[in-house]
Amino acid sequence: MADELPADHLSADRSPVDRSPTDRSPADRSPGGATASRPGAITLARHGEPALSRKVRFNAPAYGDWWALYEEGGLLPGQTPPESLKAAARRAGTIIASTRRRSIETAHAVTAGKAFASDPLFIEAPLPPPPWPRWIKMSPQNWGFFARFWWWFFNHHAGQESRAQAEVRADQAAELLIGLSEGGQEVLVVAHGFFNTMIGLALQKRGLKKTLDQGFKYWCVKRFERA
Repeated sequence: MADELPADHLSADRSPVDRSPTDRSPADRSPGGATASRPGAITLARHGEPALSRKVRFNAPAYGDWWALYEEGGLLPGQTPPESLKAAARRAGTIIASTRRRSIETAHAVTAGKAFASDPLFIEAPLPPPPWPRWIKMSPQNWGFFARFWWWFFNHHAGQESRAQAEVRADQAAELLIGLSEGGQEVLVVAHGFFNTMIGLALQKRGLKKTLDQGFKYWCVKRFERA
């Protein structure tokens, strides 16, 4: 079983696989002695399917309760990770999961005993339900859509993290991942659908190109590389 490393291992100068210039092999160096490594790819993976049922309908306050359970819960048993995601984990020099249980269980499923870190920097952006009348009832999927819309466009955060705050966090995550990948190692993040999208936008603002996008389903990945 993989170890979850403390978050302070994740700073760019304290990566578990970081090497100083004097420790690098001759193959890492240019003829003049300077290091010459192409930055590694950054892969953002969404967690597997959670165990909490979506076959329900409820009002806005009940959706808030449901989302709280979703945030605490783990994965539905019996899932098999895609081979492509397990291959990404094998290639990665650094693997980071969010601190949510569903992300950590996903990381265990794809790493085959390889150590990974867990960091709250990568948790999902909040989904507070819009302040609608109690008689309006919808499925969790529909509530999630409208909650995200209200959060993104109308800054409805109900005292939780705002869009502006989440964008700052996404920028911090992007900077961290770029720093970890600069030595040439690949980096895999096992986290959450919407916040992964926000990190992806931050990576693209910094000049990385999206080279793979499998969409928003469970276990799917987005991959970013230097152009």
